[in-house]
Amino acid sequence: MSITHGLPPMRQAERGRDERGETPRPPLDRVVAVVEDALPPNPVTAEQLPAMRAGLADSAEAALDGLDGLTHTEATVPTADGAEVTLSVFRIGAGVGPAIMWIHGGGMITGNRFSGVRPYLEQILKHGGTLVTPEYRLAPENPAPIPVEDCYAAYAWAFEHAADLGFDPQRFILAGSSAGGCLAAGVALLARDRKAPQAAGVLLECPMLDDRNDSTSIRQYDVASGWCAQSNEFGWTALLGAARGTDDVSPYDAPARATWLGGLPPIHISVGSADPFRDEDVDFATGIWRDGGDCELHVLPGGVHGFEAYAPTGSLTAAVLRSRDQWIDRILNPDDPDLAYDGLPALVRLLTGRDVDAEGGRQFLESLRKSR
Repeated sequence: MSITHGLPPMRQAERGRDERGETPRPPLDRVVAVVEDALPPNPVTAEQLPAMRAGLADSAEAALDGLDGLTHTEATVPTADGAEVTLSVFRIGAGVGPAIMWIHGGGMITGNRFSGVRPYLEQILKHGGTLVTPEYRLAPENPAPIPVEDCYAAYAWAFEHAADLGFDPQRFILAGSSAGGCLAAGVALLARDRKAPQAAGVLLECPMLDDRNDSTSIRQYDVASGWCAQSNEFGWTALLGAARGTDDVSPYDAPARATWLGGLPPIHISVGSADPFRDEDVDFATGIWRDGGDCELHVLPGGVHGFEAYAPTGSLTAAVLRSRDQWIDRILNPDDPDLAYDGLPALVRLLTGRDVDAEGGRQFLESLRKSR
């Protein structure tokens, strides 16, 4: 027996479609929306590529502006195919500290080693130590596996020269954004499978991981003012050629293809809810957890691809920078008791209503242990 209450049958929309049959999108953060709404759709084309590369030619001088105390030198690193890539090395002080290897983004087709590096130079100022960033060769002139092998060569070189570069190899973070996040994930997989030294952690900003270009979030952003499905297809095709989307793609080039994500270092992933890469990034984090790994995932509501550049002073940017900063602190300082107990004051407040500092949190935890 069914009860209809005299109502007409409800029309069920197709998954991923609204009642008009259109693909809806998550709402944008209000600060991001101001910029996003002012920009026209602009998918990347081959004709645009020279101008894009010229416009994204960042410099060491600009990256270092106002960051006193950092030195910059260059090294030449041999690659797997007998070529060489340039590696920039930034250092502060003469002691031994941590290290960060930064891999720039740019859809595999543009950008240089100074693109997006400044926040990580600021981390080196904070923690001391060394930052290295490679000038990996770009597609389509240099197709897969050249970009990831270039980055792996720089990674291996850095570990081999840790003493000369002034860093502790146990405190090494591998980081990258967008295409650089893809390459960082690929390097981490290569290091695992080649039994090479492991990074202490891997930080991936809105990583570009899946060449198949067919997720829900990709379809939501077929065309957009920022990176979109059409641009993504262009970038992946530049890297992989006719292999894109087939079974002939290596997980080192497109890490979403990896069937086993265990055995990796702790990973931090951040992505906006309005980013075409949202679903592949969430799936990658899920795969890490499935295979027993450690991943901290942040999906920022209303964030588009690379929203930090759109809204550098917005609350969304502040939130993601804070999460990265706290994660880097924990990875680089695993034995710091204050970082190990940094969540206890909030727990004490929740359970007792009292405000305490980190020491008070430790005392509260110890009292709980004794009462068991």
